[in-house]
Amino acid sequence: MTLLLSGLAICVVLLLSWISIRRAGNRTSAWVLESIRVFLVVAAVVLLNQPEWTEEFRPSEKPTVVVLADRSYSMRTRDEVHGANDSNSETVVVEGSPATRSELIEPLLSAETWRKLGEKFEVVVQPFSSDDPSGTSDLASPIESSIQEYANLRAIVLASDGDWNSGGSPVHPATRLRMKGIPIISVPVGSSSRLPDLELLSFDLPTFGIAGKTVSVPLTIESSLPRSTPATITLEGSDGSLQKKELVIQAMGRTSTTFAWKPTSVGNFNLSVSIPPQPDELLTDNNRRTATIAIREERLKVLVVEGYPRWEYRYLRNALSRDPGVEVSCLLFHPGLSKVGGGNKDYISEFPNALEDLAKYDVIFLGDVGIGDNQLTIEQCRLLKGLVQQQASGLIFMPGWQGRQLSLVDSPLSDLIPVVMDARQPEGWGSRTPSHFELTELGRRSLLTRLADTPEENLTIWENLPGFQWHAPILRAKAGSEVLCVHQEASNANGRVPLMVTQPFGAGKILFMGTDGAWRWRKGVEDRYHYRFWGQVVRWMAYQRNMAEGESMRLYYSPEQPNVRQTIFLNANIVEKSGEPLATGDVSARIVAPSGAAQTVRFTSSGEEWGAFSAKFTPQEPGPHRVTLRSLTTDSSLETDLLVQGGAAERLGKPARPEVLEELARLTHGQTIRPDQVAQAIQTLQQLNPPPLEIRRWYLWSHAAVAATLIGLLAAFWIGRKMVGLM
Repeated sequence: MTLLLSGLAICVVLLLSWISIRRAGNRTSAWVLESIRVFLVVAAVVLLNQPEWTEEFRPSEKPTVVVLADRSYSMRTRDEVHGANDSNSETVVVEGSPATRSELIEPLLSAETWRKLGEKFEVVVQPFSSDDPSGTSDLASPIESSIQEYANLRAIVLASDGDWNSGGSPVHPATRLRMKGIPIISVPVGSSSRLPDLELLSFDLPTFGIAGKTVSVPLTIESSLPRSTPATITLEGSDGSLQKKELVIQAMGRTSTTFAWKPTSVGNFNLSVSIPPQPDELLTDNNRRTATIAIREERLKVLVVEGYPRWEYRYLRNALSRDPGVEVSCLLFHPGLSKVGGGNKDYISEFPNALEDLAKYDVIFLGDVGIGDNQLTIEQCRLLKGLVQQQASGLIFMPGWQGRQLSLVDSPLSDLIPVVMDARQPEGWGSRTPSHFELTELGRRSLLTRLADTPEENLTIWENLPGFQWHAPILRAKAGSEVLCVHQEASNANGRVPLMVTQPFGAGKILFMGTDGAWRWRKGVEDRYHYRFWGQVVRWMAYQRNMAEGESMRLYYSPEQPNVRQTIFLNANIVEKSGEPLATGDVSARIVAPSGAAQTVRFTSSGEEWGAFSAKFTPQEPGPHRVTLRSLTTDSSLETDLLVQGGAAERLGKPARPEVLEELARLTHGQTIRPDQVAQAIQTLQQLNPPPLEIRRWYLWSHAAVAATLIGLLAAFWIGRKMVGLM
């Protein structure tokens, strides 16, 4: 139809031009003008049909075959490998120790292996990923890079265990290869089922411990053995200590246990946990782990502020003053009396109003006190809030039957109180018969409520502790808090009455103790549970603040046991040589990972009044990180170790994923071969068709030269008609 209309248009123009020439008397000028007219119309008709000029070129370079070999850490796994002598032979087990996955693909990295392809293809061998435990596997990026780098790419040979844990899905670049007609020949290696193995999955140590105090050493073992396995777990310390524990490791699951290690001296110690190899276990490299812990002398500073010397206060003060790791200061307001204080050196005569005096306390107890005459002031409450928020101190609320703590609800400490109290019942609730605590699920797991070494024994102790006969008027716990204990019987519209509640605030911690009957726990057992409980409370609340401390700076972080790729919030408190908090300055930390990779983070001021600085850091590998905190303003520095929990992204013994490589080969119309079938891969590559000829197209209808010619002829036609008097 298009050709018919084009021919019709040309015929009409020819007819009109002939008539025009006859009318002009066959003059030469008429012939010239009408010839131009006909040419322009014919050219326009031809160009409207979009003609083009094509040229074919054969690439001068050889097509490229890229061999991608996975060198990630998981490729070190020793699998029970099966191979074949030829394509028709039966599979046989490799004798001796199983080969690693890397060893299986090693021949693919040799240029001699691909020598037969040299005449037809340019073969490029490219290992990818790092064999460091902190590295990751990325299958998509090397495929994408090959597409971008080699314009004459003809095929890809991909040798891997198929285990990828970073980057995008390899299906996306494989789809691009399919559209280009470029196949992937996949070479999967490794066992698709997990090997019989016992792995020491986690071995968590706190940042530091205290000489003479027991350190809890939890560990988790993961088993892929088909049966439960009895084993003797060994904990060995560089101080010469040795502990053994008999344990039955559950089949195809995880088993956890805890050692109790008691250091006797200060210093840095290495603790090693090992599992004896089992007869049917193929991997033994992951049966042992070592971690470092710093042991130091303890001297925690505690301030106890109380109104009347009630029994709870008396026994608490006695417990803290007898603790060799605690230096206690007490302040009794004695409402109604002209003097405050007490009768020995543990007492102070007034609340420490100077910021530097208050900042030395790690934990502060607030008893039955509030805001008023001869008690706390609004400014003192503000300082307490800043101490918790900016310097990671702990604050413990211990209300009493006087109900004075209700006045704190309208003070700067309001946000720190983790519960909502009933203002209509300021004196709390009392009873003639004793009531008891009941641990919540969080309370059963908390370190604060651990009065025995086993969960079962601990629960029994709490159920049999002497009861209390008074509790604070608590309505409910606030959002974001954690309830450790509730009233065994009393409840309200919000549920069971919470009695022991914790809450983080800023850099510090809050504990609300809703009864004053803990001193009764001494009945029949003396100080056994009472001393242990308050000792744990003080140390738990002061732990973060004392992670690393120097003469003029302190460093702490949250969470206390960070994991790999989890954001860590670093906090520092720095004072000048004069003892005043550093308001602004150049503060940074250099962090060196176990692999030697270093990173510098800059701190920003987060509390000028308290000399507080903060920063963020995200570790990429597990293990101890060496942190050097430095302040150029005060010319001071502090070094400590930050232990990052968790296993590496790349682990030995994980099952291979051949289905990933098989899918890539299927998607690109390639094939999947075993490592010993390289000859078959070479044969397949040699049979590939040469790359298609490169076609260059010149679109005449949109070419600049054609447009210029038409414009020139139109101008000549217009000028010619003007000259002969037709216009």
